[in-house]
Amino acid sequence: MAGEPESDAAVVARVLAGEIQVFGILVARYRPAFARYATAMCGDPDLAADAMQEAFIRAFDGLRGCRQPERFGAWFFRILTNQCRNYRSRWGKHEAAEPAVLVEAKASADDALMQGELRDAIARALDQLSADQREAFVLRHVDGRSYREMAELLAEREDVLRMRVHRAREQMRRFLEEQE
Repeated sequence: MAGEPESDAAVVARVLAGEIQVFGILVARYRPAFARYATAMCGDPDLAADAMQEAFIRAFDGLRGCRQPERFGAWFFRILTNQCRNYRSRWGKHEAAEPAVLVEAKASADDALMQGELRDAIARALDQLSADQREAFVLRHVDGRSYREMAELLAEREDVLRMRVHRAREQMRRFLEEQE
């Protein structure tokens, strides 16, 4: 049907056939979907942008290794996750900028100050999580993904991911209680 977006598999096939410029379709398709995730995982918007750029470069260079081109998004997600982990470990933990999505914006200056303090506390709590817990928590509570979507992206069982999210919430709750 005319007007439908080209499938990931079709775009990958075109790139592999030599139309390298159409890789931009995949970049345009997945950059917005994973930008918030990368920011939350890296803890810094600039670091996240660098990690995303590097992930797209690695995806392009390794495109022949994508065994299931129809699942390009899940394959790219793994590359991005690894880049975020690498960047985070290489440049240390940064204050997470994106957990602000967990806090409603407030109009008054007092509310803005309290929101900033809460955002900082949440960022510190996220820093206490293991990479796997942080990844699951961010996908669920920052990106708003379902457990089914998470299972597809991470190639894990849903019950495993539910437990990771549960443990992440518990660990963050304990950390935040200790900070009060």
